[in-house]
Amino acid sequence: MGEPTVIRVLVCDDHAVVREGIRHVLEAEPGVVVVAEASHAAQALALAAEHRPDVIVLDVSMPGESGLRAAPRLREAVPEARILIMSMHDNAEYVREGVRAGASGYLLKDSAAAELRLAVRAVHAGGSYFSTPAAQGLTGTGAPGAPAADDRDAPEGALPPIDVLTARERDVLEGIARGLTNKEIAAELGISHRTVETHRESLMRKLGIRTVAGLTRYVLDVGAARRDG
Repeated sequence: MGEPTVIRVLVCDDHAVVREGIRHVLEAEPGVVVVAEASHAAQALALAAEHRPDVIVLDVSMPGESGLRAAPRLREAVPEARILIMSMHDNAEYVREGVRAGASGYLLKDSAAAELRLAVRAVHAGGSYFSTPAAQGLTGTGAPGAPAADDRDAPEGALPPIDVLTARERDVLEGIARGLTNKEIAAELGISHRTVETHRESLMRKLGIRTVAGLTRYVLDVGAARRDG
């Protein structure tokens, strides 16, 4: 058997007490280690290049350059790292900007410790994770924006509006955008695993999207169009 995978995390937040709290929460999880802490974006870039972390937990509001502006540069400097935005702002526009900048998830700072650990593991595994309020804020009605060529499977042009989905299909879509598995969505909604699979297949067919990344992007674009319209 090989050595167990260790998730190496860089934490960037301008408040020392917040960084300490995040370190305490994450290092209580076996297989997770915080390799460095940064108090601002420039320091995060230097430490990311030095330590090559697997996951970067990045605050939005910092003196100087914000986390949203720093995210693209971090992605360029350390393309193998996954970025998890962690913010006090329950703002759908910030969520959309974060994903556009290359973040794989958005977590509110008042989230439970277990959710932070879950989010780090989810993005490290190649998935996405959004706090429930962040996901809910992006699943309102409205016409979606233009598809993203990098992770959408649908043809170019406008995709179907979210109101083609049933209420239950929207619930399942929200769960997918939050990074939940079919089993977890089933438990949360009080339905069977097979029923979730059926709803998931239906919404993918209606939207013309076949990947989780594409569905997450769709949720973000719908939220953006609803606010801009």
